[in-house]
Amino acid sequence: MAGGSPKISVGIPVFNGEEYLAAALDSVMAQSFTDFEVVISDNASTDGTRRICEGYAEGDPRVRYYRNRENQGAASNFNRVFRLSRGRYFKWLAHDDEMAPEFLECCARVLDADPAIVMCHPLVTIIDGEGRHIGRFDLSLPEATSSKPHERFAQLVRFDRWGFEIFGLIRAHALKRTALIRGFVGSDRILRAELGLRGRFFEIPEYLMRSRDHAARSVRAMPAHHMRGEWFDPAKRGKTLFPHWRIFAEYLKAVHRAPVSRSDRRHCLLHMARWLAGDMNWARMAADLVIAAKPDAWEVFFRLMKSDKWLNAGRP
Repeated sequence: MAGGSPKISVGIPVFNGEEYLAAALDSVMAQSFTDFEVVISDNASTDGTRRICEGYAEGDPRVRYYRNRENQGAASNFNRVFRLSRGRYFKWLAHDDEMAPEFLECCARVLDADPAIVMCHPLVTIIDGEGRHIGRFDLSLPEATSSKPHERFAQLVRFDRWGFEIFGLIRAHALKRTALIRGFVGSDRILRAELGLRGRFFEIPEYLMRSRDHAARSVRAMPAHHMRGEWFDPAKRGKTLFPHWRIFAEYLKAVHRAPVSRSDRRHCLLHMARWLAGDMNWARMAADLVIAAKPDAWEVFFRLMKSDKWLNAGRP
């Protein structure tokens, strides 16, 4: 840890995570790469989260524990762990996920070798609440490695349903230049695309991340976009939301914020026209209007679109 600052910061935002938090922290402490800090932000948990966090912080000076007086929402808590971090490289770790022991070492080696890469991420194994393997997510995004920003953007917005890449290892200076996680559903997709506009991604062809799929996971407990607004930002409680319209608008804003050429920007805007036609996004935006008028209608749309194909993405 040079000059008191670690090379890598691992940020863990958590709310009522006592069931899986210790396993997540153990996976960090077992890393082969040791020049890291762990920044935990507890979003006013009411279970045993505080006790667990304080135990790890007392046992290892690399662990720093912070607690919010009230639940500020997931977006704010995700951003807080980053803003409190000091490392050259940063990684978010969900409180219910785990890393293989080689995760940090392998990803740091890639970022050290090529400054044009802004984020390095591995393949993902899906585990259940008991830690059993139930699938994998290895949908590669080869164009995200392109030297052309608009090609990277095109692939990231085309495959934007499950953004596990955002849990990779990211250059902190690049992340600081983005809008981070915003208080709306799908803001992690926008962040992923914005990072892609600022540099290349690199995928390690090994399963070094374990993502836990369980009943209390936000996308399971609140399966529709319209249900998760308050989870991202408590100020959204009771408000009429248009989540897919917001995602579309924020993609456009990200393109205009990015330090890219006019030609790249024009290409990105064309890719957004294709985004409207792809993956039924135009229908999702139409559904936003219907649900705004008749809130219970989300159940019908959800049944029509529900799919767990992501569990085995990339398999032949």
